[in-house]
Amino acid sequence: MKDSTSSLKITTFGELLLRMQVSGGNRFTQAKELQVYTGGAEANVCILLSQLGLNTHYVTRLPDNDLSKLALSELYKYKVDTSDCIFGGERMGLYFVESGNYIRASQVIYDRSNSSFSTINEDEINWDVVLADSTLFHWLGISPGVSLNAALMCKKAILCAHDKNIGISSDFNFRSKLWQYGKHSSEIMPGLLYYSTITIADLDSAEIYFGITTSKNDSHSDRFLKVYESLKEKMPYLKTLAMSFRSSEDATQVYYGMLLYEGQLYESKKAKLHVITDQIGTGDAFCAGLLYGLTNNLSGQETIDWAIACGALKQSVPGDFAIITPAEIQHFINHNSSNRINR
Repeated sequence: MKDSTSSLKITTFGELLLRMQVSGGNRFTQAKELQVYTGGAEANVCILLSQLGLNTHYVTRLPDNDLSKLALSELYKYKVDTSDCIFGGERMGLYFVESGNYIRASQVIYDRSNSSFSTINEDEINWDVVLADSTLFHWLGISPGVSLNAALMCKKAILCAHDKNIGISSDFNFRSKLWQYGKHSSEIMPGLLYYSTITIADLDSAEIYFGITTSKNDSHSDRFLKVYESLKEKMPYLKTLAMSFRSSEDATQVYYGMLLYEGQLYESKKAKLHVITDQIGTGDAFCAGLLYGLTNNLSGQETIDWAIACGALKQSVPGDFAIITPAEIQHFINHNSSNRINR
């Protein structure tokens, strides 16, 4: 791993959550106990970037109670800067997870209405101060889907970053179970994504937000390039686009990615995952690997390989966070998965 530049600082904004996981492969209706994890997409990105040596800065609004202290302690553990988090409101957002398998899909139930984050007010964060020494601002499409208040605050942060000439990274990340406050995502997201210099998209979200359609009969690379050409017209500052893809070969999951960087298309090798522990947070790990590569001046090929390795390895780790090392990432890039015991 190349040494990261100490002057780099990546700031993210989003909701810190507690995840309640049904244990033992049971369904919600069979649950006798719940395992608690700290999560939230932006926090997931920070956790992995911090492990890779980058300075990360996480901003959110939380209630002033012990559950918030529990969640923040997980970020402290990985040296994520939370000094600009603010406190107010009554409750943390929660989400409940029932793990599926190759036969049955996993299920998620959100409990985020009226959370501290969803009721944030525009005047509670001075982004001019918060972003003073940031080199990149990263946000995801999840936050604007939580509430109109959160969407307005996200817009304020994006505009401030743009005015300061700070790079803006985004992840489309549409969640169908959010967007319950009377606005369709296509009314909000195009205006927010307009300023992105780096974005992670997916074919479905591109259609939902922008009406960009591609033929399922075309190859993923052709569909990717069509989306990129269309997005350039709608996101004029866009320089870098990445996507990850997933398919199945019998019981094996095939996971790979594409990157358009400096005008050239790069494709990763196809990672074959025979056993998956937890898919939640995969996209956030992919994002962290991508941002690591871009901020450390890796080549386009190295960057997409790094991103896919991070996303693949996350699926071996329970919980939202990708608790993985640079050595494990490099080993995966060189050898794909491993069933050896290091001793």
